[in-house]
Amino acid sequence: RNWDYEPISLKSFTSDEKLLKIQTKVDRLGRAEFAFSMTLDWNYDVDNTTMVEGDAYHCTSGDESDYKLMPWSVPQQRYVDYINGFYRDAFIKNVGHCSNLPKFDQDFDLPWPRGKYKLDKCVANGEGLPEIAPEGYYKIVYKTTGEVEWGFTLILKVTHKII
Repeated sequence: RNWDYEPISLKSFTSDEKLLKIQTKVDRLGRAEFAFSMTLDWNYDVDNTTMVEGDAYHCTSGDESDYKLMPWSVPQQRYVDYINGFYRDAFIKNVGHCSNLPKFDQDFDLPWPRGKYKLDKCVANGEGLPEIAPEGYYKIVYKTTGEVEWGFTLILKVTHKII
């Protein structure tokens, strides 16, 4: 890929902390190195009404009012379809090395395992993501709906990779 990134902020939300508690943060690893961490305490059953969507926005200024929707969004889809698509093809390839999230070699089917999941100081390698990205700020908004509504907003600063 021709870009590097720096996570600026990572904020999460949940409609019911008893069913899904989520905690997120940006970690500073060194002078110019950053990562992100997340803990999910998953205590509910995903079913066929559980939906996932993700939207990507870009702007050059970092100003909230300047963000424009990018064509890289994950359209609203059933949780099972998300796991068998974007999760397996891109998400887990970027955070599988720094998390205990489930990995599936074959197609996933319900139930999703309950438990405590940790992403610890993750630095995404970009696998499964666009090879070329314009410089600027990106806002990634991920949302899951169903018995619990939860998700996160990640803001990144993207720069061209120096080779």
